[in-house]
Amino acid sequence: MAEAHQAVAFQFTVTPDGVDFRLSREALKHIYLSGINSWKKRLIRIKNGILRGVYPGSPTSWLVVVMATVGSSYCNVDVSMGLVCYIQKYLPEGYGPYRTPQTRALVSMAIFSTGVWMLGIFFFRQTLKLLLSYHGWMFEMHGRTSRFTKVWAICVRLLSGRRPMLYSFQTSLPKLPVPKVSATIQRYLESVRPLLNDEEYYRKEKLAKEFQEKTAPRLQKYLILKSWWATNYVSDWWEEYIYLRGRNPLVVNSNYYVMDFVFTKNTDVQAARLGNIVHAMITYRRKLDREQIKPVMALGIVPMCSYQMERMFNTTRIPGKETDVLQHLAESRHVAVYHRGRFFKVWLYDGSSLLKPRDLELQFQRILDDPSPPQPGEERLAALTAGGRTEWAQARQTFFSSGKNKASLDTIERAAFFVTLDEESHRYDPEDEASLSLYGKALLHGNCYNRWFDKSFTLIAFKNGQLGLNTEHAWADAPIVGHLWEFVLGTDTFHLGYSDTGHCLGQPNLMLVPPQRLQWDIPEKCQAAIDSSYQVARALAENVELYCFQFLPFGKGLIKKCRTSPDAFVQIALQLAHFRDKGKFCLTYEASMTRMFREGRTETVRSCTSESTAFVKAMVEGTHKKVDLQNLFRKASEKHQNMYRLAMTGHGIDRHLFCLYLVSKYLGVSSPFLAEVLSEPWRLSTSQSAQFQIGMFDPKKYPNHLGAGGGFGPVVDDGYGVSYMIAGENTIFFHVSSMFSSSETNAQRFGNHIRQALLDIADLFQVPKADS
Repeated sequence: MAEAHQAVAFQFTVTPDGVDFRLSREALKHIYLSGINSWKKRLIRIKNGILRGVYPGSPTSWLVVVMATVGSSYCNVDVSMGLVCYIQKYLPEGYGPYRTPQTRALVSMAIFSTGVWMLGIFFFRQTLKLLLSYHGWMFEMHGRTSRFTKVWAICVRLLSGRRPMLYSFQTSLPKLPVPKVSATIQRYLESVRPLLNDEEYYRKEKLAKEFQEKTAPRLQKYLILKSWWATNYVSDWWEEYIYLRGRNPLVVNSNYYVMDFVFTKNTDVQAARLGNIVHAMITYRRKLDREQIKPVMALGIVPMCSYQMERMFNTTRIPGKETDVLQHLAESRHVAVYHRGRFFKVWLYDGSSLLKPRDLELQFQRILDDPSPPQPGEERLAALTAGGRTEWAQARQTFFSSGKNKASLDTIERAAFFVTLDEESHRYDPEDEASLSLYGKALLHGNCYNRWFDKSFTLIAFKNGQLGLNTEHAWADAPIVGHLWEFVLGTDTFHLGYSDTGHCLGQPNLMLVPPQRLQWDIPEKCQAAIDSSYQVARALAENVELYCFQFLPFGKGLIKKCRTSPDAFVQIALQLAHFRDKGKFCLTYEASMTRMFREGRTETVRSCTSESTAFVKAMVEGTHKKVDLQNLFRKASEKHQNMYRLAMTGHGIDRHLFCLYLVSKYLGVSSPFLAEVLSEPWRLSTSQSAQFQIGMFDPKKYPNHLGAGGGFGPVVDDGYGVSYMIAGENTIFFHVSSMFSSSETNAQRFGNHIRQALLDIADLFQVPKADS
């Protein structure tokens, strides 16, 4: 009980003589330091808001302008062309700060200089926005940069400033353009042509033309109006209707996972690994709050939108009966931890100081050593977040709206993130291929009640010190999480380190208040709701087949020798593998990003093209000459790269049609064409995992420090989900998912087809490969 008393700031006792107060100096000290820390953060945010608001200007540049104006005045040169005298005329006369002519002149020059400075900032920003609207550089051949693009790049560098903060470029990023309806329809018809016979295609073409001529002009006007008014005409609707309004379980259907380094092992001590990682994550959050993270730049000069990073921490998806909402807090000083059926609250700070890794290790070890059993209904409580969203919303309102249940649920939902201390051990063993798939399955869904699927992410620590993430998808896309994960793993390995015995460095503070056990009162009806959600999630998890494998014969190095894009190479191989697997082509989804625009998220690249299907058919027939196959492959690759560039530059197909469909629903306009387009199933959903975004270490110097990427579930029951990471020069990781309930799909079979397709395409170019 001594530790509990330390957490109380004051106690009082009512006596006949009055009220006797007993204050705890230590507790009051922590409260005082916490308040000081909060005010420091507020001041830092105010300072950053000012610096961001005037970027690429700065207080120094303002002072230079003022001094130049004052200096020219003393040299009898009026650079203001009479404006200073005009301003001086309207300043109040008499007593006070303006009583002398010299003071009035200085104030007038300061006002004029500030106006010129702000006008310059506005001009620089608008010029930079205009320059960033140019995307011709993306369509130029590698190594054949035009003179115009070179001049453009110089201008962008000059206007970008020297030391931008994370959000410095936000107001300079262009808005996502609304494509012409005719261009979108044309590209759509091109994308479905290889999937339809002549009769089906002519019917689809007739529907499209009718929509383009009759319905689309009215819908397009509303969409253009929204693009003028809103920051991004897609992102808010995409977040709401694709994610938050979805009523299906998040597990498998929406959340995705991310893996740890797979070839290196820092420590086997579970609590120690978690201590370093949590410390690194909160360090990253502090840098995020202070905007000390550099914005991601394409080619080192084109800034990417950073708005998705704002909700990385302190964010929870709150269930609703019709739609969920994202709750984001400005600050959170604790994490919620799950271990062996029990929930704990772990403070991240001691007063105003972030706990050191060794202190965090101590706290997590205390949880591991705690022998107390779960309370009734507590063990599987998190299964509510894995079941249907409407059922979770009803249970939340009924059983968690008051008392200790509400207080404990608030502790979880207001945490910086969620941590799971797993009792299983998982790690990739190259000698046991199944180990990677089991590792992925554990991260994707666990046992369906040891992850809080509503949190922005759950940090999972296995018993042997291996880690991973399970990430909610609504708040951001995978590259944002990848940015965090690279920083955390790099900091853990190269900056924090471990002792010879595998523990965090330093000495623990044994006087720290131990983790707080969350208290619940779960009635039988609530336990029935928990069990119902668990059965739904368990059935879904058991239906998922996940096949993860490392492709060893070659990686990015060999693909470049084929003079093609690595992404195009893999995507065409996936088309070949899918045709061999199912004997037909299908609508294929590849995620690309639109972060060169303000608040941009993703766009779809329809990877199944007439060019790729022509190449696949020629490969399967086996009668074509190698030269002909090479030419067909290059045409398919060029087509894919061009489509990817169009998607990145705001000229994709699917986001435009999606928004037109929503406008039609708002207006009550029926469109058979849009209804068909939005109901077409993506039987092959693919995504490439980004890596080495922030340069925490040199991958050539540390070639074994590789993550295996991550994965997700299939979009439809009779389809495949494929995630891949081109991990360095000599290897590729694949994560293939399907449903056992479908007789048409088999993840391992498809994975083997992918292997063979990659080898067959490489053989066309006769480039030597490494032994498997």
